[in-house]
Amino acid sequence: MGFRLSSGAVSAPRVASTAFHDDTWGEASFGTPAQHVRLAQECEEHGWDGFFTWDAISMDEPGFDTMATWDPFGVLAGAAAVTERITLGAMVFALPRHRPWELAQRALTVDHLSGGRLVLPVGVGVPSEWGFTSVPGAPTELRDRAAVLDDVLAWLKRSWSGETFSYEGERLRTGDFTFPVAPVRGHIPVWPVAVWDAARPPLKSLLRALRWDGMMPQVRGESPEDAEAGPEAMRELVAWIAEQRGPDAGPFEVVAQGRLDADGGKAAAQARAMAEAGATWWIESWWDPSTSTPEGLLEKVRQGPPRL
Repeated sequence: MGFRLSSGAVSAPRVASTAFHDDTWGEASFGTPAQHVRLAQECEEHGWDGFFTWDAISMDEPGFDTMATWDPFGVLAGAAAVTERITLGAMVFALPRHRPWELAQRALTVDHLSGGRLVLPVGVGVPSEWGFTSVPGAPTELRDRAAVLDDVLAWLKRSWSGETFSYEGERLRTGDFTFPVAPVRGHIPVWPVAVWDAARPPLKSLLRALRWDGMMPQVRGESPEDAEAGPEAMRELVAWIAEQRGPDAGPFEVVAQGRLDADGGKAAAQARAMAEAGATWWIESWWDPSTSTPEGLLEKVRQGPPRL
């Protein structure tokens, strides 16, 4: 679930997990396909701004190796059918594992089913994903996955032109394809993952995100929780983004992730700190399969997003 912290300018934040208008929220979750779809419906009913499922096939991680994973576009198609307002996406689409022509078709389908509410948070995937390590020839090194990510994004953008195109990139080459129907709004917003380090900013991932519609910031860390950017890092990053994009640039989403405190007052303070730092979305992300149950997530959704 997620919620918006602002309207999309880098000067103000949003929250995602489940969502609320003008300060947006959303959520990523576990459970059956039916439970995912119900959670999306409850997100909309309880004032969240977004619902985010997750993209994985088979994970070599404790707890994840015994639980089912589902096609994110199938889940989002179901969510699109029972909602009217909230943003839909996944945390995050591992694009180097997807065939771009199939990705384009599936994304376009959900985009049209939802009336243009799909967003594409994207990244290189994780090393523990057997969809990489168990497939001969699949890119496993970070540098290789990043190169494939760039090719897939470039291919996807070409597919939205409505024209026949071929493609020849660093790691991807195809002949002619045509997708004659464009996305509802002409393109689907893309939010790449980027790493922020004020002392040593990894420019390649940061500049990639600046070419698109938003950014999923991470900091350097040993675990997903360690990599979540706090308010200070977010403030530094937002200032850097504003400097790079200039005063006349359009809206740009900066998406924070984390887990809000169970206490409503503390949760509101957390969200307010991120909003003041410049984040535009908050994604409520619960990733521990031993504790993050569908029932617990549903209870969180029904509490609604914090009031800033």
